[in-house]
Amino acid sequence: MAHEPIIPAGSAPPLAPYSPGVRAGDTVYISGILPMDATGEIVGEGDVRAQTRCVIEAIKSVVEAAGGALSDVAFNQIFLADLGDYAAMNEIYKEYFGTNSPARYCIRADLVKPEFLVEISSTAYLG
Repeated sequence: MAHEPIIPAGSAPPLAPYSPGVRAGDTVYISGILPMDATGEIVGEGDVRAQTRCVIEAIKSVVEAAGGALSDVAFNQIFLADLGDYAAMNEIYKEYFGTNSPARYCIRADLVKPEFLVEISSTAYLG
């Protein structure tokens, strides 16, 4: 099956060779999104709430560029640099996914740069 890269206008430049998202049929796979602006600068340094909001907004832009909506996200993989940020991340996460919560997991992981506090990868179904 062929797949189509999804690169929303204004998305952060990738730190490696990947697309922000890929649509394969009715499924959109969203790469691990980091809290960066369109110029590649870190957003919300030291603030997991601001970083979570930035990441989810970027996920939303990928899904919308593919023709869907954030409510089409079926699965999230959440990576936190410090599990002490779990509750704060969830405060923001609930604003976006509270009424139609996708399946998910959340683990502690070393992220690409120490300034990154959260990374989320998603899968959306647009069928």
